[in-house]
Amino acid sequence: MEDLEKLKYPIGHFECPSEISKHHIESWIKVLERLPGRLTDLVQDFSEEQLETPYREGGWTVRQVIHHLADSHHHSYTRFKWALTENGPLIKAYDEKDWSAMMDAKSAPIELSLHYLTALHAKLVYLLNRISSDDFQKSYVHPDGNVIISVAENLGKYAWHSNHHFAHIYNLALRKGW
Repeated sequence: MEDLEKLKYPIGHFECPSEISKHHIESWIKVLERLPGRLTDLVQDFSEEQLETPYREGGWTVRQVIHHLADSHHHSYTRFKWALTENGPLIKAYDEKDWSAMMDAKSAPIELSLHYLTALHAKLVYLLNRISSDDFQKSYVHPDGNVIISVAENLGKYAWHSNHHFAHIYNLALRKGW
């Protein structure tokens, strides 16, 4: 059996650089820009059976991962906007496991989330490419531990999150020979 940690975190855990450079920001924005197309290309020919396959034992199905990406990145977009328009706002967290257990995450057509991610990421990339370097220093407070997260760090987290869940599906497809 494959190592559970490697199945859960195929690209490792997110590690934010102590100094976030312009290069980091540019490369992270590119990840966000490319995710919808990469994901669509990967899953567009998956059968219903493949979409119902968990990426690991006890893990979410491919369908749930795709819907989770849309839900999570929706929250992230809102967090970016709050940080950019308010002074260190306390954001609202959500229970991603409960959201992924909902009927829509388990049964809705993946095209809903793929189209949503395409539009959402286009808006997000447009925004991030046009804000100032000072804007990347703005922040919000996450209620889990009252952690202060800058716009730049949030960008890095969601670039990682994009690659993290893409790798779940990609690695599953490789293991299954899809």
